[in-house]
Amino acid sequence: MALLLFLIQVFVVSFSGAASPGPINTTAITMGTRSRWAGALLAVGHGIVEFPLMILIIRGLGAVFNKNAAQIIIGLAGGAVLLFMGVGMFKSSNLPADAQPKPKKGNPILAGIILTATNPFFLVWWTTTGLALALKATPFGIWAFALFAIVHWLVDLIWVSALSFASFHGTTLLGPKVQQVVLKICAAAMFFFGLFFLYNAAKTI
Repeated sequence: MALLLFLIQVFVVSFSGAASPGPINTTAITMGTRSRWAGALLAVGHGIVEFPLMILIIRGLGAVFNKNAAQIIIGLAGGAVLLFMGVGMFKSSNLPADAQPKPKKGNPILAGIILTATNPFFLVWWTTTGLALALKATPFGIWAFALFAIVHWLVDLIWVSALSFASFHGTTLLGPKVQQVVLKICAAAMFFFGLFFLYNAAKTI
């Protein structure tokens, strides 16, 4: 019973994090305009970084990410990546619908890896809230920790999949003009996140 209550807590806390505005969610909406499966593939890329990170943080790596130098490097790198992606999205949004580039099969997975690894707030979450949850799982044993990791990732998978499905069907029903508007909004959001990451990194210097 205690384990079940803990997993419910993991689900609720993980959902609050997954639903928060951020680069992964923005990219799920953007890529979802062209592929309904983009969110699921983004979650795969996210998991490629996240599962090993869970183990490393519980083993003590969290202290490294809490150092100012690490946060500055990750913030600068993440901000630069997001600005680059924001500019690319904006340029893509100005193309005619029939000239829009088709998404390559591996792109969402790669995007999930890059956006996860360069997101300083993702790392801050794992060195605070995520670490606290992981430590609560360890007394239940290794299988409880595995369940904790799976439940947390499944929340991400369900959420970003829902975003890309909604984006795909919404733009399909409403037409290419709506798709271009969605891309422009997402480009602006990505640009904002990039500037925000850079600002926080510069403030820490």
